[in-house]
Amino acid sequence: MFSIQDTPLDLSALRADMADPACGALVVFEGLVRNHHEGRHVTELRYTHHLILAQKEGERILAETMERFPITKAVAVHRIGTLDIGDCAVATLTTSPHREAAFDANRFLIDSIKARVPIWKQESYTTGEVEWTSPCPNCGPIAH
Repeated sequence: MFSIQDTPLDLSALRADMADPACGALVVFEGLVRNHHEGRHVTELRYTHHLILAQKEGERILAETMERFPITKAVAVHRIGTLDIGDCAVATLTTSPHREAAFDANRFLIDSIKARVPIWKQESYTTGEVEWTSPCPNCGPIAH
């Protein structure tokens, strides 16, 4: 499951959905909003996305992850909207019978999302500056 939502991520529910008695490994990555970027103090982030393309690409990445690694399940959720420092912006979860596959799949999953899903980030700084960037280098600039 790949989803994009404008509400806080419920990590407990995501973890519960991953439960599988055949799996000895659950790897969870949480991408948190940090208070700095390139030497500047960040006050908040705002994420926006291309609704249809982001969903399709996220689903494609999950399918690739399932095909490429011997895992049981993979889930990724990315948040959009305005987030505060410390909020969870993205979470990826993978399960497998053994840890190596779960770790490898999770790294592939988050790295692929960051590289390919059209989601843009607006960072606000204490200086009053606002800057749009894209965690996805292939996404191009956002029209704003």
